[in-house]
Amino acid sequence: MKPTDPTANANPQKARKGLSRWWHATGYSLAGLHAGWYETAFRQEILAALVMIPTAFWLGNTWVETALLCASVVLVLVVELLNTAIETAIDRIGPEWHDLSKRAKDMGSAAVLLSLLLCASIWLAALYHLYLRTAPHYGW
Repeated sequence: MKPTDPTANANPQKARKGLSRWWHATGYSLAGLHAGWYETAFRQEILAALVMIPTAFWLGNTWVETALLCASVVLVLVVELLNTAIETAIDRIGPEWHDLSKRAKDMGSAAVLLSLLLCASIWLAALYHLYLRTAPHYGW
């Protein structure tokens, strides 16, 4: 950026390079996780993840299956954080009702629902395959 650019000092993070940039970005990310912790849904999903991710290492038959099970859980957390970010930004704009604000919040909520459905379907498929591997076969 040129020194005459009025946005040059608007965000000091943009001027940082190397490890300094990485260090500060990590701090911002941790602050985002801390802020997400105050959302009930995120806390519930974190608690579920604390059970599901270790279980994935038992349930997965290969490293790919384990990675897919873990990734589906982490995806839910990512989408929940993005939904919370959308809701927070909309609330920052103003408390009054607006159709576009409602649409944005509804779409964020739909994204969370889709990620939960994807996670549930992956886990149900893995549990079904575990059942097929361990169930007695009677030659039918």
